Amino acid sequence: MENFADVKYILDGFLFLFAGILVMWMAAGFAMLEAGLTRTKNNATVLTKNMLLFAISCVMFYFVGYNFMYGDGSAFIGSGAMLSGKTDEAMGYPVMADFFFQVVFVATAASVISGTIAERMKLWPFLIFVVVLSGVIYPIQGHWTWGGSELGGVIAGFSDFAGSTIVHSVGGWAALAGVLILGARKGKYGKNGQVRPIPGSNLPLATLGTFILWMGWFGFNGGSQLALGSKTDINGIAMVIADTNMAACAGAIMAALLTQLLYKKVDLTMVLNGALAGLVSVTAGPDLGMIVSGIEGLVGGALVVFAVPLWDKLRIDDPVGALSVHLVAGIWGTLAVGIFNPEVAIFAQLKGIVVIGAFVFISSFIVWKILDMVVGLRVDEETEIEGLDIHETGLEAYPEFKRA
Repeated sequence: MENFADVKYILDGFLFLFAGILVMWMAAGFAMLEAGLTRTKNNATVLTKNMLLFAISCVMFYFVGYNFMYGDGSAFIGSGAMLSGKTDEAMGYPVMADFFFQVVFVATAASVISGTIAERMKLWPFLIFVVVLSGVIYPIQGHWTWGGSELGGVIAGFSDFAGSTIVHSVGGWAALAGVLILGARKGKYGKNGQVRPIPGSNLPLATLGTFILWMGWFGFNGGSQLALGSKTDINGIAMVIADTNMAACAGAIMAALLTQLLYKKVDLTMVLNGALAGLVSVTAGPDLGMIVSGIEGLVGGALVVFAVPLWDKLRIDDPVGALSVHLVAGIWGTLAVGIFNPEVAIFAQLKGIVVIGAFVFISSFIVWKILDMVVGLRVDEETEIEGLDIHETGLEAYPEFKRA
């Protein structure tokens, strides 16, 4: 029995580490996707943001956020010594393996924001917001859910397997709060309501980023099984990964079919976001079977096709479609668990979405507003026209390209 316990300890710890490495690779996917869907004059800034947001999230979550999320504390917020004073023996797996798996999720939420505010926000205000998000905002709502407090029973019964709401919609709500204050890119919207497309610079790069994210999602959802030490666990992980893949496929196909029907052409950017929307949609319930996952992915892919132009009608400028993918599809995926899982009440899912969404949006809006008042969120008009790279980083991503 002692040997069995050792084997389970090793396998469970390995799952956290290996899955965490896959999720960390998603940081590269977000960077490539955002760089591909924005203009070359801003690409060095995009890459700088994605590097630093990951680094900041890891440091802040280690020193502050992990305790707020998993410490005993109160129903609202956790507390305790560094990493809550947990020991490997008490947890049944290496505590640092658990920390590593959790911290890469925090960076994912921050990555969602980066794409939404791209091409017109100053670098440092964004990074300061990441400090607050990863150290305070994300861990508090995480304490209510994965931390086990259920906010004193307020959101009892809420279910989110790997984070459609807890990770993806959190990033979406924070991004929405920021972009409402920031405003649209110069020239995106005309005076009479017309929407002017601003094409991305590199669709092959955006496609590469999507495939990297797709692969990383197998760690995101598969690792959320949280155990590898039994036949039941490996069967569960296999089901979760297969379901995750099916949802992405369904989302991409639905986006392709809808854009062909609506616009008489298949829109690659919609197909990419359709796959990602399928992934976000299945994340709350990737253990519900292949058919359910396919339905979740199909609906997620359809929602993106309709949500992207809807945000534009509202004059909310989202260069990479992150609000449609992570916020809209995240809400749908969380509700889908209540629809397809008889053990979960849809009212509990709706209540969790509203409570978490309200907290994240309001707290984020306050932080963004303070930053805007103190240091300003937006670059000046000259910087936006010339590109953020020279002014914010002193570098260009493609210095050999000559501007007309």
